Amino acid sequence: MEQLGPTDPRQAGPYVLAGRLGAGGMGAVYLGRAAGGRTVAVKVVRPELAGDGSFRARFRQEVAAARRVSGAFTAPVVDADTEAAMPWMATAFVAGVPLQRAVSVHGPLPEGTLRTLVAGLAEALGEIHRAELIHRDLKPGNVLLALDGPHVIDFGISRAADGTGLTTTGSVIGSAPFMSPEQALGEPLTPASDVFSLGSTVAHAALGRPLFGEGVAAAVLFRVVNTEPDLGGLPDGLRHLVAGCLAKNPAHRPTPHQLVELVERTGRPQTSGGWLPPGVAADVLAVRRLLTAPQPGAHPG
Repeated sequence: MEQLGPTDPRQAGPYVLAGRLGAGGMGAVYLGRAAGGRTVAVKVVRPELAGDGSFRARFRQEVAAARRVSGAFTAPVVDADTEAAMPWMATAFVAGVPLQRAVSVHGPLPEGTLRTLVAGLAEALGEIHRAELIHRDLKPGNVLLALDGPHVIDFGISRAADGTGLTTTGSVIGSAPFMSPEQALGEPLTPASDVFSLGSTVAHAALGRPLFGEGVAAAVLFRVVNTEPDLGGLPDGLRHLVAGCLAKNPAHRPTPHQLVELVERTGRPQTSGGWLPPGVAADVLAVRRLLTAPQPGAHPG
């Protein structure tokens, strides 16, 4: 966790911000604590975006979408103020590390971990789709690995499954290496688009690199739409499952429920600290220690 800098906010609503957990294009995420001791993750938008009316509308949509989703493998919203001078949203604090960082630091994940990853992500997508939403940006950076399983976060570009929202058909928004072919082409999306992203995310975790290569977005999207990826490096027990998720035709992809069933046929996935390799588990435990760190301004008894 990074210490707060001179330009970081010190409070969002009732939450005192104790340190920065990460940052992105829309803003930064902080560890926040309420007076009663509750620990949350607080997303605060960048000051230069706070005065942008269209951005505020997008942030309101993100908060509304996140409020509709709850489940064991997501991070539910506990509070928000979209009309504040610097809009913010607080979600339950997940003591975990981003999948992107775990793979970058520790390398490809073992098969047992990957199987639990598939099941947990599928459970999360099931909750998201039951709320009649499409996430549209499932990727390693939006997956937190915790001792109790993976958690899906960030609903910044999600939209209703009926196609309503701030974006329109023909727009391409998302992360190129993890988009579905129909998303890359700007076509109308169904929940099956998230399943393709799940397959790309799991493949990245298994291989330690983006499945469709790197480079400029246009080149990556061309490969997503027009080429069949090489799945030879995936564990035998997962190759068929991931290939199904990556079917070019959305109608040919399994549903999240079917993915959970496929994993369970070869033994129920682990959902305890034992599901993570030792190095990743150690990183998660380091994050968990943030929960017991002294509150800002606290003095020993």
